[in-house]
Formats: sequence, C-alpha cells, structure tokens
Amino acid sequence: MTRFGEIASSVEIVSLRPVSVVRLSTAEARRIAVRAQLLDANRPRDLLETIGHLTFLQIDPTAAIAPAADLVAWTRLGSSYRPEQLQQALEEDRTLFEHDALVRPMSDVGLYLAGAENFPPWERTRTWLRENDSFRRDILDRLAESGPVISRDIPDTSAVPWASTGWTHNRNVTQMLELLMMRGEVAVAGRVGRERLWDVPERVYPGDVHVPSVDKAERIKNERRLRSLGIARARTRKMPIEPVDVGEAGVPATVEGVVGEWRVEPEALEQDFEGRTALLSPFDRLSYDRARAQELFDFEYALEMYKPKDKRRWGYFALPVLKDRLVGKVDATADRKQSALDVHAVHQDVRFTKAMTEAVRAELENLASWLGLETVRLR
Repeated sequence: MTRFGEIASSVEIVSLRPVSVVRLSTAEARRIAVRAQLLDANRPRDLLETIGHLTFLQIDPTAAIAPAADLVAWTRLGSSYRPEQLQQALEEDRTLFEHDALVRPMSDVGLYLAGAENFPPWERTRTWLRENDSFRRDILDRLAESGPVISRDIPDTSAVPWASTGWTHNRNVTQMLELLMMRGEVAVAGRVGRERLWDVPERVYPGDVHVPSVDKAERIKNERRLRSLGIARARTRKMPIEPVDVGEAGVPATVEGVVGEWRVEPEALEQDFEGRTALLSPFDRLSYDRARAQELFDFEYALEMYKPKDKRRWGYFALPVLKDRLVGKVDATADRKQSALDVHAVHQDVRFTKAMTEAVRAELENLASWLGLETVRLR
C-alpha cells in the first residue's frame, strides 16, 4: 500500500506570489483522481454517502449490461448494492431526488433551486414559455389536483407548439415539464418503468429547503465537484448535463508532462492509496471527460453505441478497465435469456500481466453474479 503522505514528500511546492502551486507526477495525479472517485481498495459501504461524495449518479436507460446509475453504484459498493435501494431512497425515503437526468442527495436540493426562477437563459425558449403561460398553469393545476402523473396523462393545451429539428419537435408536454423542472415549479416524484412521474415540488422536496444565493451555490458546487474528482481544470469546454471544471476551488497544481494548470483538492495529498481492479460504466466520471482521461491517464475512449458496428473500435458498450490507472476496455453485453455475460473482446491499452488478466476475469465473474447471470462466456 502506498501512502499519500509518503508520496507528498516528493511533491514540490513552488512559491509564486501570491499563491503556491503543487507539482504532481502523472502517477500522483492518477492516484488522486482514482481515490477521489471512490475507486481505490478502500470501498465505501453506504449508498447515500457514496452519492453524496460523488455528488450525483447519471440516469441513462441503456442496459446492455445495467443502467448507468446502477453500474456506477455497483462499481463502488460491490455486490451489496441492489437497484431497489436506489428506488427506495428516491421514492419512499426521499433522501435522494432526480433532477435533469441526475440523482442527487436531497440535502443538496437548494443548490439546484438557486437561480431557478431565471431559467431558461435563451430568449427563444423564454418567448415560448410566455406564449404558453396558460398551458403552464394548466399543468401546475393538474399536478396540484391529481399528481403524481406521467407526461402522457397530461393534456396538451399549448397555444404555440414547440418547434425543433430534433426529437423534441412538437413534444409540448414533455418540453414544458422539463422547463418547469429546471425552474423549480415541478419535480420528479418517481418512475413507472422508464417514465417519470411528475408532481408539485411541495410533495417531493422538504418544506424547509434553504436556497442560497446563486454565487454561493456555484462556489459550493465547485468545491464538491473538485472533492469528487480530486483534480480538475478551473475552466474547460462545456459538457452535457454536468460541468467538469471547478472554478477557483482547491489550490493550483501542475502535472508533469501535461500542459496547463489544474486545481487539486488539498486533502487528497495526504490520503492513503491502494489500487484495485474495477470495470467502469461508459458514463463513469473517471473517464467521462475524454480530454482529462487522455491527459492524466493516456487513455483514449469513446462511447460507440451510436456508431455503425463496422466503425466501432472497442464495442457497443465497452467498459473501461481500471487498476491504479486506466489500462483497457472490455466489450461485453448481458444475455439475460441465456443467463450469460458475453465478453466479445478485451482491449489492452497496456500489456496485461497474468495477474491483471486473472483480476479482470474475477471482476467479470463478480459482475455476472451481481447481475444474476450464471456464467461468463468468452466469445
């Protein structure tokens, strides 16, 4: 086991005025990132604490192996995690809430209501909302009277249809519900299968929610995001759903061989580290930011489920493979009819030792067992 206290003795602090910059090797930066994402040998044990640290689980229904939220939770908690635990926390205990396709701790709901009344920022969408104010009030009245309901049980009374060149074209009820959710006027109360149940916030969120100022909320979110990532850029490109940058949270750092400045969580420099083998969801935050994965781990990856089969390099739903760094991908799918986890290919970014191969095989067997499948088949 390597102690970060020992590693830190090799970390050089360079005095600059008025701040100090932490200099990290790539190995140190990788360990910080892995440990921050709860992917080291010191596994967490509690679902709520895990989500609280990660700040969210992403909802994606693709179930080539398992839905993203469940797969990410299993990767941290192991076989003790069951999907019904997540459903109970969301729909019965109300210790979690769903917002914008992400599951978050209910204790954080105020952070995501801060500034909600100013949404959306786009004038075209603001105009559509104004033109459909009676439609908006119809939905709110319907939910107050008979919620929770699924979207197809809500009448479309829009005055102006939603125009789009994409899949949202003329999906007026869904579009209005999405906007009202972001504005804090409706909430997701649960799900029936893949369909969301919509209700008024008063029946979903606690009555004593504290909503901070927008500036304070952003500062807190940046601090928590850095704690969950360990190391991140202060500013980077816009990402769908959730940012990957952290503003001025943490302290400045550089990584050997990588251009530019980073921000690092100071407490991460003093934490113990022992690696383990893990199979990650394609949506896992350790590799979700492809530029960061390339810079820190020399790991190239793309989710290829939307590509034609003959254009895929790694597979439909390839799972990144982690040791104390990202070392490869496993192209696998769950064949529930045959009760088998089919492994179509194992792509080695670095040459696997015999021990690594055995560890990956053991983790595949653990995954199959958790899924309730009887065997692992090498295709």
